[in-house]
Amino acid sequence: MTLRVLLVDDQPLLRVAFTLIIDSQPDLEVAGEAEDGAQAVRLAAERKADVVLMDVRMPGMDGIEATQQIVESCPDTKVIILTTFDLDEYAFAGLRAGASGFLLKNAQPDELLDAIRLVAAGDAVVAPRITRRLLDTFAAQLPVDGGRRPAEQAVQALTARERSVLLQVARGLSNAEIAAELCLAEATVKTHVSRVLLKLGLRDRVQAVVFAYENRLVLPT
Repeated sequence: MTLRVLLVDDQPLLRVAFTLIIDSQPDLEVAGEAEDGAQAVRLAAERKADVVLMDVRMPGMDGIEATQQIVESCPDTKVIILTTFDLDEYAFAGLRAGASGFLLKNAQPDELLDAIRLVAAGDAVVAPRITRRLLDTFAAQLPVDGGRRPAEQAVQALTARERSVLLQVARGLSNAEIAAELCLAEATVKTHVSRVLLKLGLRDRVQAVVFAYENRLVLPT
């Protein structure tokens, strides 16, 4: 199956560079290009994009609002935020809006291609540890009473073990590290993580970290 990628950036040269890299791969194709958020939302649906590479600083509708609209209207489409540096307030906002991770604009071609394939397969682009570092930096911007009050019921639906696993994911631990921490088999941890994501309606581990911060299950260090 060929993965369809939508490029969203107001810099034509960057879109050209990414197009050359993506179209060189037999399993990837550029499904379209957008230079602002409103165009991105429309094309994501029209072109049935699997993955959107989303710049955040654009005129008109920015990439944050566009990400939120795409995630809501096209639940099967994954978004990767493009940013110039990793501790970026806009990357933080993009993750909260539902992006599956972020990627530096000066990433190597192999990193770009791997990221596209990873999110299309349901994985997160950035390690939860990096996500936590980002959230620690900008967590003061989170609402005082948590971002998703209806989520309290979902959290209560978790078993004690699932909640423990969620807290370890929020700390940035890998499945192997969680297994060692909780004295479980790694396959068991993987099963618990899948159930946590399903019960909470989350797309990936990065969103689990964001969820834990928003709902004050963990606090900034």
